Amino acid sequence: MIKNKMKSLKINSNLLVFISTLYFGFVLNFSFWRYVINSVEITSFSVALFLFSLTFFVLVPIYLIFNLIIVPYAAKPLLILLLLTSSSTNFLMYKFGVFIDSDMIRNVFETTSREAMDLVTFSGTLWIFVTGIIPAVIVYFLKIEYKSLKKELISRVCHVLSAILILVVFAGMSYKEYASFGRNNREVRKLLNTVNYIYATGRYFQKQAQANRTFVHLDKDAKLTPFEDPYKTVLIFVLGETARAKNFSLYGYEKKTNPLLEKQDIIHFKEMTSCGTATAVSVPCMFSHMTRFDFKVTDAKYTENLLDILQTGGYDILWRDNDDGCKGVCSRVKTEHMVAMNNPKYCNGKYCHDEALLDGLEERLKDIKQDTVIILHMMGSHGPTYFNRYPDRFKVFTPTCDTADIQNCSQEAIVNTYDNTIVYTDYIVSSAIDILKKFPEYEAGLIYVSDHGESLGENNIYLHGIPYKIAPSEQIEVPMVLWMSENMKKYDYVDYDCMKKEAATHIYSHDNLFHSIIGLLEIKTKIYDRGYDIFKNCRTKELPF
Repeated sequence: MIKNKMKSLKINSNLLVFISTLYFGFVLNFSFWRYVINSVEITSFSVALFLFSLTFFVLVPIYLIFNLIIVPYAAKPLLILLLLTSSSTNFLMYKFGVFIDSDMIRNVFETTSREAMDLVTFSGTLWIFVTGIIPAVIVYFLKIEYKSLKKELISRVCHVLSAILILVVFAGMSYKEYASFGRNNREVRKLLNTVNYIYATGRYFQKQAQANRTFVHLDKDAKLTPFEDPYKTVLIFVLGETARAKNFSLYGYEKKTNPLLEKQDIIHFKEMTSCGTATAVSVPCMFSHMTRFDFKVTDAKYTENLLDILQTGGYDILWRDNDDGCKGVCSRVKTEHMVAMNNPKYCNGKYCHDEALLDGLEERLKDIKQDTVIILHMMGSHGPTYFNRYPDRFKVFTPTCDTADIQNCSQEAIVNTYDNTIVYTDYIVSSAIDILKKFPEYEAGLIYVSDHGESLGENNIYLHGIPYKIAPSEQIEVPMVLWMSENMKKYDYVDYDCMKKEAATHIYSHDNLFHSIIGLLEIKTKIYDRGYDIFKNCRTKELPF
C-alpha cells in the first residue's frame, strides 16, 4: 500500500526545483551556515541585511543547477546522485570541519578501502540515511509533471532571471559587507555544499588532464662524491603520519609522550612546518625539489624526486610502507608493503601496527652491500580510528575513544587516544635508533618527520585536510627529529652541538628536506641548493663538490 501511495506522488517540475533548492540550501548546508554564524557578528542594520541577503547568495547558484538538471529523463538519477553525495559531504564538513576543494577530491580518489572503512560510523550512516537515502527514495517514486517545452523554457528563464535580479539587488545594497566578508573568508565557498564538490571535481580532472606530459629527469649525472672515510653510509628516514608537534613532550607537552626519545642523544627541530595538510600533497611535496609555493601534485607525478636522485647517485633505496601507499614517490625504487606481507605478529589482514616496519630491519642492515637509505612509512596517528594504531600495552593514557565516531567522545578521551599513538611512535623511532647503534661500523643516521598534523576537535575541527591558507597550526606544525652516530658526525663533519642550537632557534619546513639530505648523503647534483640545507652553518668542512 505504501508503495502504491508513493507511486501516486506527483509534483510540478518548477515546484520540485524550488523545494530541492531549499532542501539543499539549508538542510544540506549546515556547515556553511555554522561558519557564517560563527564568523559574522550583527552590529548594525547593514550587517543584518547582508546576512539576510546571503541566503540568496547560497540559494541562487543551487537554483540555477536544479533548473538545468531537472529535465525529463535526467532529473531523477541526477537528483538521487546529488542527494546521496551531498548528504555525505554535509556530514563530513559538519562533523569533521572538512573543506571541499580539488585537493580533497584528490584525497577521495586516492583513499584506500581501509581508510574509507575507518570513516564508516553509525552516526554517519544514520545521518546519510535520514538526509540522503530517504529523500532519494521519495524522488525515485515521484512523478514529475512538465509543461510543454516552450512553456517550460519560458517559465524557467523567467524564474532564473528573477532570482538573479533579486541577488544583484541585494548584492548592490550590501556590496561593502560582501567585499569584506569575501576578502576575509576566501575559503567559505569550499563549504557551499553541492556547488563546492561539483566545481572541485571539475578542477581535479582539469589538473589531471593537464598533467599528461613527458617525464622529467632532474639530473642524470647525479653522483655520490663523499668525504674520504672507510665506512658505508646508512640513513633511516622515518616518515611519520598525522603527528603534530603540539603533542610531543620533546616540544614541551605536559604529558610524557616521548619517554624514550628524551633519553636518546637526538636533536628536535623546534619549528618545522609541513607543505600540506593531507598525505596526498605532503608526501610528494616533502620529497620534491620544489618549495611548497611552487609545488604541484600533478607536476610531481611526472618529475623525479629525492629518491630518484639518491638512487642515480649510487644509493640502494628501500621503501617500507605501513600506510596506504607512497603517493607515487616510491614508484621507481624497491618497495615492501607491510599489509601485503601480513606478519601475524603485527598484522590482522586489514592493517598492521608500526612494529612491522622494524621486523627484519637488523638482519637487513647486517647484509648491506652499498650505501643505503631505508624509508619507514608509518601508519602513525592516522585517524579517526586512533585506537587501532597501537597495541594494548601502549594504552598509557585513559579514558580512551575506542570508536571511529570521535565527535561523540569527550575531548579528553580523543586526546588521550591520540597521545597513545604518539607514545607508540616514540617507541618505534627510538627502537630504530637502537637498531642503528648496533652497527658502529656504519656512518649511520636517522631522520623522523611527520607529513602533516591533526585537529582533535579544537574549534569543532577534526582530522586534517583543511586548505593550507586557513589551516590551524595543529595541522601544519609537525615534529622533526635527527640522530647521528659518532661516525656520521665525524666523517660528515657536522658539529652536533651547533646543530642543536640551530634547531632550537631557526624556523624550518619540508622545503629543507630535499637539499639537506642531498648534502648529508654527499650527492653532487645541479639540483642541490645550499640555501635550504639545514646543516650548512654547522659543517666544519665544506662539501667535497
